Amino acid sequence: MPPNPRVPNPFVTPFDDDESHQDAENLDHFGNSDSQPLVSRSSPEPHLSFTSQPIMIDQPDVDYAGGGSSAEPAAMAPPEELLAPTVASAGDRVIYLNEPLRNDQAKYLHNRISTTKYNPLTFLPKFFKEQFSKYANVFFLLTAIIQQIPDVSPLNKFTTIIPLSIVLAASAVKEVYEDWKRHSSDDETNNRIAKALRGSSFEPVKWKDIKVGDILRVENSDFFAADLVILSSSEPDAICYIETSNLDGETNLKVKQGIQQTSEVMTAEQAATLTGYIRSEPPNNSLYTYSGLINLNGRDYPLDPTQLLLRGAQLRNTPWIYAVVVNTGHETKLMRNATATPIKRTAVEQMTNRQILILFVLLMAMSIICSIGTLVRTLKDPFEKNVINLDESGAPVEDVPGALKRFGLNIMTFVILFNNLIPISLVMTMEVVKSFHAMLIGSDLDMYYAEADSPAVARMSSLVEELGQIEYIFSDKTGTLTCNKMEFRMCSIAGKAYADIVPEDKKVRVDERGVESGYHTFQRMLENVNSDTTGNVIREFFTLLSVCHTVIPETQDDNSIVYQASSPDEGALVKGASELGYKFVVRRPKSVTVSVNGVNLEFEVLAICEFNSTRKRMSAVIRGPDGKIKLYTKGADTVILERLRQNNPYVEPTLAHLEEYANEGLRTLCLAMREIPEEEYNRWSKLQEKASTLLVNRQDELDKVAELIEKDLVLLGATAIEDKLQDDVPDTIHTLQQAGIKVWVLTGDRQETAINIGYSCKLLNEEMSLIVCNESNEDKTKKFLEKQLIAIKNRGGGGFGNTLSPPKPPFFTRMKDFILNNQNLEMDGELEPLALIIDGRTLDFALNKECEMAFLELACLCKAVICCRVSPLQKALVVKLVKKHRDSLLLAIGDGANDVSMIQAAHVGVGISGQEGLQAARAADFALGQFRYLRKLLLVHGSWSYTRLSKLILYSFYKNITLYMMQFWFALDNGFSGQTLFESWILSAYNVIITVFAPVIIGVFDQYINARMLDKYPQLYLTGQRGQFFNVRIFWGWTLNAILHSLLLYYMSAAAWGDSAVSNTGRVGSIWLFGSGIAYMSEIFAVNLKAALVTDLWTQFAVLAYFGAMVFWLGAYPLYVVVVPPTGMSEELLGTAGPLYSSAVFWWTIILLPVLVLLRDFAWKFYKRTWHPESYHIIQEIQKYNIPDYRPRMEWFRKAVHKVRMIQRMKRNRGYAFSQNESGTANLVRKYDTTRRKPRG
Repeated sequence: MPPNPRVPNPFVTPFDDDESHQDAENLDHFGNSDSQPLVSRSSPEPHLSFTSQPIMIDQPDVDYAGGGSSAEPAAMAPPEELLAPTVASAGDRVIYLNEPLRNDQAKYLHNRISTTKYNPLTFLPKFFKEQFSKYANVFFLLTAIIQQIPDVSPLNKFTTIIPLSIVLAASAVKEVYEDWKRHSSDDETNNRIAKALRGSSFEPVKWKDIKVGDILRVENSDFFAADLVILSSSEPDAICYIETSNLDGETNLKVKQGIQQTSEVMTAEQAATLTGYIRSEPPNNSLYTYSGLINLNGRDYPLDPTQLLLRGAQLRNTPWIYAVVVNTGHETKLMRNATATPIKRTAVEQMTNRQILILFVLLMAMSIICSIGTLVRTLKDPFEKNVINLDESGAPVEDVPGALKRFGLNIMTFVILFNNLIPISLVMTMEVVKSFHAMLIGSDLDMYYAEADSPAVARMSSLVEELGQIEYIFSDKTGTLTCNKMEFRMCSIAGKAYADIVPEDKKVRVDERGVESGYHTFQRMLENVNSDTTGNVIREFFTLLSVCHTVIPETQDDNSIVYQASSPDEGALVKGASELGYKFVVRRPKSVTVSVNGVNLEFEVLAICEFNSTRKRMSAVIRGPDGKIKLYTKGADTVILERLRQNNPYVEPTLAHLEEYANEGLRTLCLAMREIPEEEYNRWSKLQEKASTLLVNRQDELDKVAELIEKDLVLLGATAIEDKLQDDVPDTIHTLQQAGIKVWVLTGDRQETAINIGYSCKLLNEEMSLIVCNESNEDKTKKFLEKQLIAIKNRGGGGFGNTLSPPKPPFFTRMKDFILNNQNLEMDGELEPLALIIDGRTLDFALNKECEMAFLELACLCKAVICCRVSPLQKALVVKLVKKHRDSLLLAIGDGANDVSMIQAAHVGVGISGQEGLQAARAADFALGQFRYLRKLLLVHGSWSYTRLSKLILYSFYKNITLYMMQFWFALDNGFSGQTLFESWILSAYNVIITVFAPVIIGVFDQYINARMLDKYPQLYLTGQRGQFFNVRIFWGWTLNAILHSLLLYYMSAAAWGDSAVSNTGRVGSIWLFGSGIAYMSEIFAVNLKAALVTDLWTQFAVLAYFGAMVFWLGAYPLYVVVVPPTGMSEELLGTAGPLYSSAVFWWTIILLPVLVLLRDFAWKFYKRTWHPESYHIIQEIQKYNIPDYRPRMEWFRKAVHKVRMIQRMKRNRGYAFSQNESGTANLVRKYDTTRRKPRG
């Protein structure tokens, strides 16, 4: 007996199943009963040893009566050990029906979920680990410890530990608050109510109390509390509809079906009498696969994904179902796909950390230099002997061993003296500013989605500056770019075009040759039914739409009809036909009823030839009320046109209309029919019946039988459906591309659908050459990728390492050319824009180590990338591949749980928090109501946050380096004694009181360009991508400037003060008058004037912060030296205010010295703006003086040159988009009888 096939790998996308469509040899073996029937590849296997890895199964094959998922499996006698298992085999879980005590013995996980980052036990370890991963905090902790050593610190021992404690406490409060919000969300979910079987009735139970093995009653619109296996429902044959928008963002309904053996369980009493068990696969993260078996009355029946209902999905349009819980809590497939919230570090923070390390090295160098100076002075020139009286023993002040012993302590002394070279308040200031940025994002009315009452939300305020440096966007399609709402917009019938809304310039007109062109209204179409020669074609057209489908009509309490369709396209077509007089009202197993203008007509459904990705069409054989048999077919134009009979009169005008629809980005289908003689139908139906009973290659044989009848068709026309994009999606994508951002779409949709939407949303355009990669194995994939790379390089595209970033003119030159001449910023030259289209199966091969670099190189050379039929894991792998090998910041945006892994893998994750996709929004760093808001989030808020944070960091380092380098210059003058120039407590007040507001105001309110200009000139976003506001060169430029300013401030203050200024009373000034008075005050004035010099937007807060700080300290100092010294603090400053404020030298110094120090900065700014301006300098001038922009709106010349190529490519790429489910739906739907009363359960 041959072994069973391998268990499908849950990590491989389930969408690609081309192997099931292999061509059959011929039709001759339909009646060959000698051939041994084998189990179909698509048949579920009941006896599987469930593991997450593929294994070979050494168990006997199982034969089925019918082999399809809807056919009843033949009962089989299971092995003795499976009849009453006591312990599950390795990896399996055995779930007993109505035996909670036995299930409790297995100790399955509870159903509570927790997405919090901390708990009471882990908070402190995790918090301190995260905080002390920041080098600044580590440094200040070490400094605070050193300060506690007696006779080492020249400053008060609390001057570091108190500010550090304040910083950590503020961060702790922020972390607790954010985690509390997650905890509240978890509580809301855990306390939802479900109905569980308790005894012989269903009782309300909280979600957190649901256990594995419980039987639940789920009612319409309820969410599933756990992973369930459906037993029965109110619908025929245990069918139910579910919506998975919380999982994958798709709003179209999906059909699930319980097995036949449990479909008759209609009451709680019947459910309570069920006995048996379910052997289920172990918990895993594969959303689209499931294997199991259920044992009833000693017989096993297979379970597959058709019976599985996932936690997070919602029951729709089904009054009730009964289902058994198989996975709970964090063992559900949804939660297995959720990962722990990653700790993300921004690029700016990482670079700041690196510069702090370098500054620490500089600080240590300064400390060592000063300690060496102290050592040399002590050994070579012990001036203490001359100024300090020796003790009675006459012992020397220092001998050589003592001096060397003091060397290490002196290093620590100078480390403390210079410690705030690294600003202690920087981390807290950044946290405060980022929180303000998050508030500004949340309060922006331009990003408020009123329809869903959904504002923009910044869930991770620590990442706001990353928004200004994004280079790649990875987007889901359904629910993110599109609304997944189909609308019947246009149609072509008998060569005439009709539309629901006809613009003035497209109304029907007749040219001089008498040829009619333009669009008629739908109203005119209804009139043509009886008054035009095309009336009969119109009737057949809408008859086809109303009978050739798998839609189910649901009559509501108000007698209105809601159409339930697994394909949104079909739902839109049936609804459109209904609104135009052909109302589909009843479905029975063998017929459908259509109300035509109020008259009910019954059509007998003789056969359905289902849609699949190979056929690209669907056909129905219908016997009409007149007794005639007709074949109605709809599908892609490429497959319909080749099956038409000769001399079809409507082909040419229909093709012209199809091109127009494709140009509008609409989803198109061709409709055709033919009348079938009774004898031909009888012969064909016998072949079709034989093919339907085969167990080998059944679907392939059914396809070949359908080919026999789908011929000699008469073209009726075409439909055009709008897959409604979210508002402003095309404009948003086009603007983001102008900003230098590459957009990749990762979707589970079919290739044709994805390409169609790519054109609709302007991700793709007619100028692009499409590289379509659909290969069957790894070797072919590698060869294809390498071949395309060679072709691109031969055309001048270059390679990954060099010409991916070719030499370019200076940025300002390109910016000026773009503004004035609308030239492309990337300067692509003659290289034609490319787009890569790759399917999920090929992507699996492309992501292997042998192919991944070729794939990445090719993808990065393309302007757009679309990955179709991808699984959630593949989405994350694509993001991680780019993240690993490209020095770029990535953003991922999606709306479903299948996007969570991609969102968390990217540097920045954005979730759509509108009507669907709450799972993604909760896991994301930012949440938006619609995709279009991404434009302002990145171009405006992102740019502002990046420039503000950059300027804040640079200024914070500047002001501290300026102050503490003055200590270094003073050390050179005081013989390296370790004496501080500034009194300890006013030194501590420098960062936390006196200069705290200037960086905050810069970080919150400064705008280098306003929102309107940033949106108008998206090319400015390139400044953030290239790090023009914060990089190593700029950081050390500011650092050297601060060192220069400290040098000038110290020595010019000393020169003005003299060796020792004498007051009018004849008293000599002390070090505190010079240091804490004139030098300190001058430095405060200088750094605040520097803040004023770098400010781009002046507000009342800026004036108050900069000049208010100077006035504040000027008035606070005399009050401080009067009030504080009597308390025992700052006693050195007692009595210094009078002599200081009465000195003319003091006033002239604090007024003139800061201005003189900043003259160089002002001159450099003037030179830079006048002779070597940056791009944003030009826009600032345009903004300030409101200069009009005369750049042309269209590139007419370029458009004319490429016109022919555009039209040809449009024809070549025009296909179809038909989102119907693969084969299998028709069999389920044809069991429906909408006239039958549904059981109440």
